Amino acid sequence: MAKTITLYLLTSPFDHENTLTATRIAESALEKGHKVNLIASADGVYCFLKGPGGGSAEELFSGLMAKGLQVYL
Repeated sequence: MAKTITLYLLTSPFDHENTLTATRIAESALEKGHKVNLIASADGVYCFLKGPGGGSAEELFSGLMAKGLQVYL
């Protein structure tokens, strides 16, 4: 049975390991058929900027969004 998982990201990209952990949890859950929501607030919004501010975090999340990740900023 598919479940809905909601992640809450507050830290800036790669300032802490939280960004990478969030992408790994989201990817794993999506692969298992679960619905995944991610709420980014405060510095977590910087993970979705293109270029130096977001770096490759934006690329990671873009790939997950293509797989079904729902993002709320």
